[in-house]
Amino acid sequence: MKGPESAGSRTLTGPQLFLLGGSFLITLGSFAVLPYMSVLLHDRFGLGLGVVGVVLAVASLVQFSGGVVGAALAARIGLRATMLVALAVRTAGFAAFVPGLTRPVVAVAALFLVSCGAALYLPANKAYLVAGCGHERRPGLLAVSGSAFNAGIALGPPAAAPFVLTSPDGLFTGVAVLFALVGAGHVLLPSVADTGGGVEDTAVEGKAVEDRAGEADGVAAGAVAGAVAGSRLPPFAFTVLAVYVFMFFQHYLALYAVPRTSTAFYGAVLMGYAILLVVAQPLLARRLAALPYATALRLGFGSMAAGTAVLALGGRAGIAVGAVLLCLGEIVLFLKNDLEALARSAAPSATVFGRQRLAAGLGAFAAAVVGGQLYGVAERAAAVPVFWLVVSAQAVVLPALLVVWVGGSARRRAGDGPVAAHRPR
Repeated sequence: MKGPESAGSRTLTGPQLFLLGGSFLITLGSFAVLPYMSVLLHDRFGLGLGVVGVVLAVASLVQFSGGVVGAALAARIGLRATMLVALAVRTAGFAAFVPGLTRPVVAVAALFLVSCGAALYLPANKAYLVAGCGHERRPGLLAVSGSAFNAGIALGPPAAAPFVLTSPDGLFTGVAVLFALVGAGHVLLPSVADTGGGVEDTAVEGKAVEDRAGEADGVAAGAVAGAVAGSRLPPFAFTVLAVYVFMFFQHYLALYAVPRTSTAFYGAVLMGYAILLVVAQPLLARRLAALPYATALRLGFGSMAAGTAVLALGGRAGIAVGAVLLCLGEIVLFLKNDLEALARSAAPSATVFGRQRLAAGLGAFAAAVVGGQLYGVAERAAAVPVFWLVVSAQAVVLPALLVVWVGGSARRRAGDGPVAAHRPR
């Protein structure tokens, strides 16, 4: 008798369906609160904007880069146990916002608890979702998972808007109860083993062995061609760059779009962006998985470069079209980088996802630091559209520089191979 999921089956198991539903509820609850934190910290708690910026930047860095801690915890106590710990921490964080309404220090501590819980949860969640699945099923599963998260992101802010300023204590209590219920559901999940990265697939493993053999033989031309074609392009570094470029859009579109259009139009753009992401990512997942990595990088960064350049036109049409192009870039780069990182690593899946979250954290932090300075300069010069042209140029230049650097490193390694092989011992 076959189990709930045979090797070739594409049917979602009960635990996978629960995780996808839980992913939607988790982001729905989180984004009912987190997008309004700047307003709450500044208007309700009276913190200065400079302090608010530092608090949110550090919280974001913890939430992303703490994924490596989540991966390490998963390796020690298991995937399900890690998700339970993470949800307990996030539940405590949202509950702590209630007394934090009259104590700013408690509110900031609650925000960091929520960020720590997110850092612990996501690597284990993704690893559990793909545990035991062959490489051919991973694109679809990760794409559907991303859609579940993005659906919650899209619906969370409008669902909370009527309550966040009028009755935040009720909102925080409701979100804490939601997380407690989702956590209780995780208790019922069966334990699974993290089956590791891409080397479980024999074709990928064979390719990795061939690559190592080629390096040992010092085949210079093959090493250089491999780097240029994408076989050695590092997913971690390209994840840093992809998130870095994307976060300019995430952080500064509101400042740019609202004065030029309206709050309603900005909200409609965000809603349309999220819907496009939710629908298109699963539909494109298999095609993206089949794309050569270098082609996906060109398509993804090209879309982001075009999208940010179109944003510089301003107006409703420029902002809407720019958002669509950036959405395409996000779909391609975020999914393909994760798939490529999994395929190249023999490490447990949670470790791979933790490293990818670290890369995302570094990119987001860099964008927050650089973006604020660039936008400020452009605003003082009354040339804000130039800000988007600078971002567009970075989307073209930075990946190209990284490819050149990788190719140069491959040449040096390949050139040193024969010398090293004949060097006296």
